[in-house]
Amino acid sequence: MNETIAPTTLAPQQAEPAPAAADAVLTIDLGAIRANYRRLKAELDGVACAGVVKADGYGIGAAHVASALAKEGCDTFFVAQLGEGLALRRALGDAGTIHILNGIPPDAEADAAAANLVPVINSGTQLAAWRQAARRCGRGLRAAVQVDSGMSRLGLAPGEVETIAGDPSSFDGIEVTLVMSHLACADEPGHPANERQRLAFERLRHLLPPAPASLANSSGIFLGRPYHYDLARPGAALYGINPTPGKASPMLPVVRLEAKVIQTRQLEAGAGVGYGHTFRATGPMRAATVSFGYADGWHRRAASAAWFEGVRLPFLGRVSMDSIILDVSALPANRLKAGDLVEFLGPSQSVDDAAGHAGTIGYEILTSLGHRFYRRHLGG
Repeated sequence: MNETIAPTTLAPQQAEPAPAAADAVLTIDLGAIRANYRRLKAELDGVACAGVVKADGYGIGAAHVASALAKEGCDTFFVAQLGEGLALRRALGDAGTIHILNGIPPDAEADAAAANLVPVINSGTQLAAWRQAARRCGRGLRAAVQVDSGMSRLGLAPGEVETIAGDPSSFDGIEVTLVMSHLACADEPGHPANERQRLAFERLRHLLPPAPASLANSSGIFLGRPYHYDLARPGAALYGINPTPGKASPMLPVVRLEAKVIQTRQLEAGAGVGYGHTFRATGPMRAATVSFGYADGWHRRAASAAWFEGVRLPFLGRVSMDSIILDVSALPANRLKAGDLVEFLGPSQSVDDAAGHAGTIGYEILTSLGHRFYRRHLGG
């Protein structure tokens, strides 16, 4: 089942102007996140859909994202670490189920139980600790159980599952609310590992207490109904990262990243630019320096151009910690001035585009973005 979503862009006039003190601006379209959630729900055709908001909502802001998703009816969230779960619980109050994908660190079980967080049990050791926590609390505690179906990262190994299944006391005091695993190759639909993992998951989950099942991540949703089970766990797709590499993205862009021009200058032939003089002007040209660099999370090998009014402005020389030099010769003279914003991510250059230049993935681009930006939110 497909839902048609009209294209949208993050136009500056949609949000309040950034304050004069802001050197760079990260505009976050929470309305696009909500639309992406609806798109994924449509693909799932009735299967429940959670929201993965780990790494502070992929760098976007977990509290903002979770609040926006809650408006779409999402009541199940996943984070990676206990600290993230505690922070999200403070933001959401008592509402929503919050899972901790990495499980609970040793001796922190009481903190998790007090905040009504649900650990994802990945090992026999974690299971025993959570069982003891339930005994100390004097009440039953909820848990999700992850099995390793072939990624070799987290989850109970098949042998552990069989051992636990043979012990009637394994889940004393624990209510298993979800059995899950994670796909390693879901972004490659033809990869044989997908079906191998699905079959392994089928076998292992039936050895555990009956509970809803979850296997599909963002890309897994697009593998089709056999991978959907009872709950999908999209992350990257919510934030506008393409879950179907090699095809047009079905998701809306979520972020627009812009930085201010500090100054412009005229370069003469032979002028060296930036550290190491890795670029030298071959003739007269105009350059602009913007207040943005690798300290803000822009990889030195990420996309090597910015955009202004639809005009591509190539980088000159190396990315510095706090600045980047652009070739603005393609613009009319004096068109770009100090204080103007140029686009690094947005309608002209997607997160996936930037990642491709860096030889990485959109996840890394988003989660690397720093904290010096002025952040403004739309459509929450």
